[in-house]
Amino acid sequence: MEEQKTTRYTVLKLRLHPTLEQAALIEKTFGCCRYLWNRMLADVREFYAATDLQYIPTPAHYKKEAPFLREVDSQALCAAHQSLRRAYLDYFRDPADFRRPKFRRKKSGRDSFTTPCRQLPSGPTVYLTDEGVRLPKLGVVRAVFHRRPLHGWSLRSAAVSKTRSGKYFIALTFSYEAKVPQRPAPTAENTLGLLTPPGLPPGTEQYREKLVRMQKKLSRMQRGSRNYEKQLRKLRLLHEHAANRRRDFIHKESRRIANAWEAVCVGAAAPGSGLFRECLRYKLEQQGKRLLLAHGPARTAEELRDLGLAQAA
Repeated sequence: MEEQKTTRYTVLKLRLHPTLEQAALIEKTFGCCRYLWNRMLADVREFYAATDLQYIPTPAHYKKEAPFLREVDSQALCAAHQSLRRAYLDYFRDPADFRRPKFRRKKSGRDSFTTPCRQLPSGPTVYLTDEGVRLPKLGVVRAVFHRRPLHGWSLRSAAVSKTRSGKYFIALTFSYEAKVPQRPAPTAENTLGLLTPPGLPPGTEQYREKLVRMQKKLSRMQRGSRNYEKQLRKLRLLHEHAANRRRDFIHKESRRIANAWEAVCVGAAAPGSGLFRECLRYKLEQQGKRLLLAHGPARTAEELRDLGLAQAA
């Protein structure tokens, strides 16, 4: 019997340390992608209201009236066009689960752009070096590698983002061929039923108290002053650190559960369990295991026993 193979995707997220010139070009690319998204969205709405048809102009349509778009990576602009196209396709396919695309605000704190990896006669447009990542228009941007891609991984795209605290990151998406493992069928003995998602990591209450003190101190400062900006950066760094701790805790808990059980059943509408459920799903799929979604949140042990599942410890 031949082993089945499937294409899987994984993401390698790295911290970037661009030079001043590279950082300026990254910021300009953020702005161009946001400008292009808003212009395309405005034209789509106007065209749809007049003709009841869906049409999204290409980025080349706007380069005459906005010549600054030529200064950034054209593939990043094309990715913004494709992102808007997919957003509308998802919305019209299932309006209940997907929202209508909205305009992007400059101060939303969600600056990012995506560059697909293309194979040109001269070589790939995006690739890794010993010191960092080579990107179009930017050259080699220095990066911190905590691990390297494995043999057989193929680079598909690179997404550059910036946090509210001013840090730059790049998320590299790789594809690879993996064997589909054969696992035994889930039973009541090897299936875990989760009453509630895992709680918060230890020490969260101390972070909350520190955040309250820093927020009170910030509220007494004059908005726009140098001390205000320093305190605001400290507050953002603490928020970012607390979010990273929670994400790390969720990844470790989902890995522990995925390794210990053949199947896991969670409530489909359990509040605050979205990230945990997604981490648990892909970790189980990598091992050929199953994630079962109940029709509603399993609130009591009796409901789990009705499903024939083991109660979570």
